[in-house]
Amino acid sequence: MSTESVGARYRGLDAWPSRDILDVFIEGQMTAIAAVRAAAAQIEAAAEAVTVRMRAGGRLVYVGAGTSGRLALLDGVELMPTFDWPDDRVVYLIAGGEKALTRAVEGAEDDRDAGKRDILNARVDAKDAVIAVAASGTTPYTIAALEAGRAAGALGIGIANNAAAALLTAAELPILLDTGPEAIGGSTRMKAGTAQKATLNLLSSLVMTRLGRVHDGYMVDLRATNLKLRKRSERMLMDIADVGAETARDALRRCNGKVKPAVLVAKGLTPDAAERALAQAGGSLRQALKAIA
Repeated sequence: MSTESVGARYRGLDAWPSRDILDVFIEGQMTAIAAVRAAAAQIEAAAEAVTVRMRAGGRLVYVGAGTSGRLALLDGVELMPTFDWPDDRVVYLIAGGEKALTRAVEGAEDDRDAGKRDILNARVDAKDAVIAVAASGTTPYTIAALEAGRAAGALGIGIANNAAAALLTAAELPILLDTGPEAIGGSTRMKAGTAQKATLNLLSSLVMTRLGRVHDGYMVDLRATNLKLRKRSERMLMDIADVGAETARDALRRCNGKVKPAVLVAKGLTPDAAERALAQAGGSLRQALKAIA
C-alpha cells in the first residue's frame, strides 16, 4: 500500500534543516489537493446520488476509524450550523465508539462484527447514504459497515487513498484519492487526511447546494446561533432582497431568524405565505423568487 510505504525521496528527512522538512510537508498538502481534483468526477457522481437519497428523506451515515472516522464526524457536525441540516438525519459510526474520538481504542478498527452491528443498530435502510472513509481502504470495521449498509439497500460510497483497496471494491460509488507515500511513512493524518477532509467538504457542500441550501454563494439555511451569525444573516438578506438594514432585521424577526422566508417577506409576502412558497419550490429560494416575480 502506497500510504504505508516510505518514499525514497524522504530518506534522511529527520536530519534535514527544519525549513526543508517543512517544505516537503507543504508539498504533500499540495499533492493532496491535486489528488482531490483528479477525483472530481467521482465526487460529483457521489454527490448527485446522495442528493437523490436526501430528497427522499434519507440520512447521511458517516463511517470510519481513527483519523478517518474523526474527519468524517467533523464534516457531519458542521452541516447543522452551516446548512440547518437536521441532527436526526446524520449518523456517526466510528470504530470504538465515542471514546475513540479522543484516544485510540486498541483493536477497534479490526472488529468486523462491530461494523455490521453498528449499521443494524442505526437502522440504516434504502433511503440512507453510507459514506465510509479509510486511508488504507482495508479497515475491517469500515468495510463491514459499508457492506452491511449496502445489504440494507443504502447507497454505499467508499473513500480511500490506495488503488484497488477493498473498501473501493465494496462501494457502489468509489472515490480514490491517490496521494501516494507520506513524508512520514504511514502517517495518514497528513496528506491522505487532508485529501479526505477536502473531499468530504466538497461532497457534502455540493449535496447541500443541490438541495437548495445555498443561494448566490450564501448559506441561506444557516442557524444563527450567535451574534456573528445573526449579523451574517442580516447582511445576506440585505444583499439578496436589496433592502436596508432595518427592513432586513424586521423580516428576520418575523421569520424567527430564518433567512429564506425572510427574503420573501422583505419582498412583500407574509411569513406564512413565504413558507408556503418555499414548500412549493422544494425549498429553493431561487425558484420561490421566480414564482412571486
